[in-house]
Amino acid sequence: MIVPPGSTIGIIGGGQLGRMLAIAAAQLGYECHVLTPDADSPAAQVSAHVTRAAYTDIGAVWSFARSVDVATYEFENLPVAALDVLGDKLKPSTRSLAVAQDRAHEKTFIEKCGARVAPWRKIASLADVTGAVLKVGLPLVLKTRRYGYDGKGQAWVRSRREEESAWQSIGEEPAIAEAAIDFVAEFSVIVARWEDGRHAFWDSPENEHRDGILRRSTVPCSAACAAQVAEARAAALSIAEELGHVGVLTVEFFASKSGPVVNEIAPRVHNSGHWTIEGAVTSQFEQHIRAICDLPPGPTGLVGAGAVMDNLIGDDVERWPELVSDPGLHVHLYGKGEARPGRKMGHVTRVTG
Repeated sequence: MIVPPGSTIGIIGGGQLGRMLAIAAAQLGYECHVLTPDADSPAAQVSAHVTRAAYTDIGAVWSFARSVDVATYEFENLPVAALDVLGDKLKPSTRSLAVAQDRAHEKTFIEKCGARVAPWRKIASLADVTGAVLKVGLPLVLKTRRYGYDGKGQAWVRSRREEESAWQSIGEEPAIAEAAIDFVAEFSVIVARWEDGRHAFWDSPENEHRDGILRRSTVPCSAACAAQVAEARAAALSIAEELGHVGVLTVEFFASKSGPVVNEIAPRVHNSGHWTIEGAVTSQFEQHIRAICDLPPGPTGLVGAGAVMDNLIGDDVERWPELVSDPGLHVHLYGKGEARPGRKMGHVTRVTG
């Protein structure tokens, strides 16, 4: 059912993704209501209404649900049970959340969809780490099953003597052990899906990470990635269809000799799609709003020949006078206070051609 302009869209989460969703929604004539526990947040700064409460506060979530016409979320580490009170108003549904927020469930689900993943094992003890080394081989990476992002909750095991220290470094939390992939590049498939199965892809960006954090996304991607995009798109769409996902879904891939290997999925708009704000006819944020409100899909073609998006991490944001003076750059600052190391403070995009 179409949610018409003038309605209220609920956004669960107050970060920069929520901020950019709210800006896109306002452009289409919607008001946004943000639910966040933070006293000040990037999304709240640009939204008409804000509820400041814990995500586990059922009373607050229930009141929030009654105040909105449709709701969405901007990150996946959320309590599924609490969000269930939103019912059909929540798009994507909590099914997408439940799969994406547990890496073991995610891997199992991806394999069920017929997509390729790295060899992996569940980890619950140091003995399991040793077993994974023997079964999966070295090197391998331990990843906590929950609450890991931007390289957090991860530790490499490159030799037998590193097993215990790696296990301790992730807090001896339930985890997965994943084989290292010999890949030539990393890229994303970003797809928006409607409830009736309509869908739209953007050009796939090639991604560069440092210390587990995305630093740059470039479109068009290199030939090595481009050769695997068709297979990767089929895998991403299969995942979206199996989830019954409504809205934007992002699947991160390694381009390997054996074909595209899924790294992880994000049931939401994604950092590697920020370039679409200026670099595509319809941004990922506007398209997400269109999909959850059942508006027609917008065109996703490139505006120019391509685009390059760079994240502003930590003290990078102090370069803002130089950045805003460059006529070729589109500067996005997220309104965050302290520029801590590793914190995403903004991004810049240059449209090429």
